[in-house]
Amino acid sequence: MSSILLESSLPDRPVRRGKVRDVYDFGDRLLFVATDRISAFDYILPSGIPRKGELLTRISQFWFDQLSIENHFLTDDLTTLGLSSETAAPLAGRSIVVRKTQVVPVECVVRGYLAGSGWAEYQAQQTVCGISLPSGLVESDQLPEPIFTPATKAEQGHDENITFEQMCAVEGVGEDLAAQLKSLSLQIYSEGARYAAERGIIIADTKFEFGLVDGQIILIDEVLTPDSSRFWPQDRYRPGGTQESFDKQYVRNWLLQSGWDRNSPPPELPSEVVAGTTDKYIEAFERLTGQTF
Repeated sequence: MSSILLESSLPDRPVRRGKVRDVYDFGDRLLFVATDRISAFDYILPSGIPRKGELLTRISQFWFDQLSIENHFLTDDLTTLGLSSETAAPLAGRSIVVRKTQVVPVECVVRGYLAGSGWAEYQAQQTVCGISLPSGLVESDQLPEPIFTPATKAEQGHDENITFEQMCAVEGVGEDLAAQLKSLSLQIYSEGARYAAERGIIIADTKFEFGLVDGQIILIDEVLTPDSSRFWPQDRYRPGGTQESFDKQYVRNWLLQSGWDRNSPPPELPSEVVAGTTDKYIEAFERLTGQTF
């Protein structure tokens, strides 16, 4: 779905556009619309991934029902916003109505395996976000226990890994809230990872976002999707290198070998990479939920 279509659908509503989601303000509620945009290396790519928005929305809805933590989901019935059927039609399936919250300005990342920027840092100094790890680990190794590695949030440009101590110093966070978010993030990751493992998927790492409603912490945004997590097939897991995945690592890998310098506008994705990415997201959805997409 193009962002142009979304703009024409709700022209009079305040909107905040992220890398993937468009968020429309309806006063006491928000409309979250997952587009088919895909980002990599902090760029929105010129090629969309067909039906990706629907898949992300349905996976998040599945986890909102599955997990034990309170979340911001209200309904996927867009008529509750007073939208006409004509306006709602192109948004249906990829949109949810959610509670407004005071958003915590930090991404809560949990890593159970050594990959991505964590692997790069480990190679340089045997740490991940300042956390010391045992020597002798190889790429994609399972960590002795999951670790909490927060990051700054960025709608555009680069997110930045920070230490827990730096998180405590972020305006609007503080030590008490940071400690609660760390504990919750590790709890949710462990809960989700156990469930996924029963269905043949390793959740190598993920990121959560949280908001506050009357002082209560609730889970917001997306949760445990192929956009916010590394999903690896358990039966093909081999530590010592990069892994096959059900997530957008497939796109990252193509970009890395394409010759793109990562400092200029990214190239169009080949049709086979686009189709392959859709297939991987569908497989992740079907394995996790037991439903046919």
